[in-house]
Amino acid sequence: MTDRLDETHDPSRSSWVEGADGHADFPVQNLPYGMFSPQEGDRRAGVAIGERILDLRAVAATGLLPPAGAEVLGDATLNRLMALLAAERTDLRRRLSALLSEPAHREDLEPLLHSARDCVLHLPAAIGDYTDFYVGIHHANNVGRQFRPDNPLLPNYKHVPIGYHGRASSVRPSGVPVVRPNGQTKAADAQAPSFGPSRRLDYELELGIWVGAGNSLGESIPIARAEEHIAGFCLLNDWSARDVQAWEYQPLGPFLAKNFQTTVSPWVITPEALAPFRIPQPRRPPGDPRPLDYLWNAADQARGAYAIQLEVGLLSARMREGGLPPHRLSRGPASNMYWTVAQILTHHASNGCNLSSGDLLGTGTISAPDPTGFGSLLEITRGGAEPVSLPNGETRAFLEDGDEVILSAAAHAQGRVSIGFGACRAQILPVR
Repeated sequence: MTDRLDETHDPSRSSWVEGADGHADFPVQNLPYGMFSPQEGDRRAGVAIGERILDLRAVAATGLLPPAGAEVLGDATLNRLMALLAAERTDLRRRLSALLSEPAHREDLEPLLHSARDCVLHLPAAIGDYTDFYVGIHHANNVGRQFRPDNPLLPNYKHVPIGYHGRASSVRPSGVPVVRPNGQTKAADAQAPSFGPSRRLDYELELGIWVGAGNSLGESIPIARAEEHIAGFCLLNDWSARDVQAWEYQPLGPFLAKNFQTTVSPWVITPEALAPFRIPQPRRPPGDPRPLDYLWNAADQARGAYAIQLEVGLLSARMREGGLPPHRLSRGPASNMYWTVAQILTHHASNGCNLSSGDLLGTGTISAPDPTGFGSLLEITRGGAEPVSLPNGETRAFLEDGDEVILSAAAHAQGRVSIGFGACRAQILPVR
């Protein structure tokens, strides 16, 4: 089980790494994995601690790590690390926590720390496949009302986790700019479609789920064992060209409106780190159907959601030039998901689809019931009809060139040290 607590979650545990204690994202209670390159060096595995990155390949070479973890830390991706058994991941985490908290190890490990600001962060895994779901029910209702005011949700929504296959090749880590896409669109008053830059470029606030151990083709994953196949979490921005999407999505769903780029935060927040922040899945409203048996598990309903706060900020080019901070567009809890992470993964494999280590799943846009927590401009501006005001007097119906969108997240629980996800940000560049 990945919800067991141990000494790594102790709120009194501190680290000898300067700046780690009290760090908003990466105290010693977090220890997320990622792939990085120092100023002079190749790509390697690391763990974030405060504003530093511990070189795990170098630590493995010292013989201080458990054999199962040490064996995979020399790879150029985290795919094999993600595929470790939960018990093996736990052993590695406990050892890293001890190494970074016991002062006796400082002399040996301090030379293996790199300043995060001097490093390049990469995608943590070679992504074989990327699937995006649609489990944020408030987002589904908000968008549905713009097209079907009297019946926003289609009949299948409350019976089956809806998803579509995205484009793995265009997933990029935080910081890589997004080029405004061209696309075919058709205005409501136009007789024929036209081709050109998207004028309704949007973001989507999501969680990403990294698949751990996979399943063989033809085999399913029982929901009671789904969490054994989850290696970690990240933030995910499913950039969307709404005008392209409106014209192309029928009858087969999202295509070019979505696949030009997806941005993810580069650090893998492990299920073990999130153990103190697991909470009950919100009860379904009266009258909603009970999930079919293959999607139902009492333990998952009791502990399948997470106490994570999600936030979106916007920094325009003029705000950046004026030295202004990002403007918060929305903030809300990740528990606004109609389906749990385990239900998402189990459904994906229910027809025998083979998932592999390093595959990426998106939750879909997570919105709150009220506008302060809407997860896209499509919702916040009601389809562009009510532009949002920025602190310097600018307004936005949709994103403009030079805008930078910043997603952030933090897990909180009474009596526990909060942990964060790091930034998931990207700036919009003009169409090429």
